[in-house]
Amino acid sequence: MSLRAWARAARPLAHVNLAPPILLGQALAYAQTHTFDPVLAAVAFGFGALDHLVIVFGNDYADRDADAQARARTLVSGGSRVIPDGLIRASSLRAGALAAAIALLVGSAAAGAALDRPLLPAFALAALLLLHSYSFPPLRLSYRGFGEVVQGLGVGLVLPLLGWYAQTGELARAPYDAFAPLVVLGFAANALTALPDLDGDRRAGKRTWPVRRGDGRARRDALALSGLGLVLATQVGPALAPAWIALSVGPPALCAVLSLGWLRPERPVLPFVVLTAGAGPLLALGWSAALALGGASGP
Repeated sequence: MSLRAWARAARPLAHVNLAPPILLGQALAYAQTHTFDPVLAAVAFGFGALDHLVIVFGNDYADRDADAQARARTLVSGGSRVIPDGLIRASSLRAGALAAAIALLVGSAAAGAALDRPLLPAFALAALLLLHSYSFPPLRLSYRGFGEVVQGLGVGLVLPLLGWYAQTGELARAPYDAFAPLVVLGFAANALTALPDLDGDRRAGKRTWPVRRGDGRARRDALALSGLGLVLATQVGPALAPAWIALSVGPPALCAVLSLGWLRPERPVLPFVVLTAGAGPLLALGWSAALALGGASGP
C-alpha cells in the first residue's frame, strides 16, 4: 500500500461537495452578526476534512462489490476503486474509515469544550449516522432508493448548519430557509453522480435514481431539480441586491443551460453530470462571496 493509493482513496476532488456548504453557513452567520472568527472557521473546515475521509473510505468499503461491477472509474463516480484494483485491502480501508471517524468524534469533543461549542460532537454523530444509514446495513439507504435524501440532508442541512453554529454558537436564529436550495441541489447531485454507474448499479441491485427512472428521465429530473434549487436560492436567506443575486445564481445557471447540450441519453453522460452537479458548489461559493462582500441588506 502506497501513499499514492491512499491519496487516490481520499478522492480530494470530492471535497468540493463538503467545503462550499460549510463556507456558506459561515457566510450566512457573518451576514447576520458581522463577525468572523478564523479559528472557528478552521475548526469547521477541519470537521469537513475528517468527515470527507470517513465518507470516501466508508463508501468505498461498503460499495466494494458494486464498484467492481462498474464499467470504469470516472471523475465523479465509481469510487476510487482502490479495493477492486488491489491497491488497498478492504480491511485496511475499513480501518482508515474507523480511524477518521474516531478522530472526528474526539476532535469535535475537544474543540467543542475548548471553544464553547458543546454541540460539535452532536454534529459529528449526525454526520456518522447519515453515512452509516446511507452505506451500511441494516438501512443501507443508497441501495433502497433513499440515497438522494440522505445526501440532500447531509450537504444541504448538516454541513451549512455546522458552519453557522461554529461561528455563532447557537441554532435558534439559523436561517433554515436558506438551506432549502442546498438540500434540493444535494438530492439532484446524488442522482447525477449515479448516472455513469447506471449499468453496474443495476447489476448490483442498487436502486439509485437513474436505475429507477432510466437514463433519459433521470437526466431531465436532475436538471429540473437543479433549476428548482437555483430559483429557491433567489427567494430565501438574507435579502440581496439584484447584482449580488446575479453573482450567486448566474454561474450555476449558466452551467445548467450549457448542460442542455448533453440532455439526451444518447449523448455522453459525463459532461452533463459535471455541468449540472456543479450547480450546488457554485451556488454556495457565489452566495458566500455575495454575503461576505456586503451584499446582504437585511435579515
